[in-house]
Amino acid sequence: MKYWLGRAALYASIVFLIGTIVNASWLTGKTRGGVRLIAHRGVYQLFDHAGVGRDTCTADRIELPVHDYQENTLRSMQAAARMGADMVEMDVVPTTDGRIAIFHDWTLDCRTDGKGDSRAKTLAGLKALDIGHGYSADRGKSFPFRGRRKDQVPTLEEAVAALPATPILFHFKSNDPAEADLLAAALKAVPEGATERRDAFYGPPAPIGRIKTHFPKAWAWSMAGAKACTSDYAKFGWSGFVPKSCRNGTIFVPINYQWAFWGWPNRLIKRMESVGARVIVMGPRDGALGTGLTLPEQLGKVPSSFKGYVWVEDIWTVGPALRPGRDFRNRAQLDAAEAGLERRRARAE
Repeated sequence: MKYWLGRAALYASIVFLIGTIVNASWLTGKTRGGVRLIAHRGVYQLFDHAGVGRDTCTADRIELPVHDYQENTLRSMQAAARMGADMVEMDVVPTTDGRIAIFHDWTLDCRTDGKGDSRAKTLAGLKALDIGHGYSADRGKSFPFRGRRKDQVPTLEEAVAALPATPILFHFKSNDPAEADLLAAALKAVPEGATERRDAFYGPPAPIGRIKTHFPKAWAWSMAGAKACTSDYAKFGWSGFVPKSCRNGTIFVPINYQWAFWGWPNRLIKRMESVGARVIVMGPRDGALGTGLTLPEQLGKVPSSFKGYVWVEDIWTVGPALRPGRDFRNRAQLDAAEAGLERRRARAE
């Protein structure tokens, strides 16, 4: 009995040793590039995600504002790029007159003074809306942006012009592949196409499959595919095997679960590069303010050797923490931002 227990322990030790060597990040050479920040919705008003569903209005549950930027607007996009974003995420909506607008919600009732389906409007109809109408930090008692009309719903062409040197991550919310055709046609009409700009795409499988036919070399991924790659690699990555679900795809690494990903960070990145996949570090799983980073100090949890993407909810504070030379905020904005961070930290305790 002792003999067999000893043999089993020996074999287990050998397997453990091989697994350790196979997944040792320090044995991997340096990875290329640097950290790249993805600014989700640009600079925007963060909101409480507790109980949020597909049709939940999120404009009336924002934090106490520390700036006046609103998601998916030209000012928001430009501010995000200036504050250190390497890529700006935005949502696409087709209009009834065949244009592409940049707007998040399925309906207009939540954050604007309009009513009904956002896809049932002309471009002019969307531009006429007060897009700050529904924002409230006290569940409807006051509306800090109502009537100010500093921003409009932008067109695809306006968004591209606003970010001449910053790639865009386009988000399809609908599963209609025709939206990919419409977006592709619009992108092909701008001076630099999506491939030259290094734009990327994500969303449901049907439009992602279609956009790949228009831009075969572009980074395009579905949420379902990314989740499958993440799950499959967590199960089988110990062996050095890269699952088929990861090929030309995307893997998510929650910042509080980095330890669960075999070969993290360098060997994992090398493995993903070998199959044309990208790595995105996300915020803590089940984050109260979204799926990305919301505090500057969270950057300290990302390994210095990591060369991939980081999903950011609050580029207004996280961006300057990584790239202080690009911080354009004035003293009042800095003080307001720090007060907002203290309130956020206090809630997280």
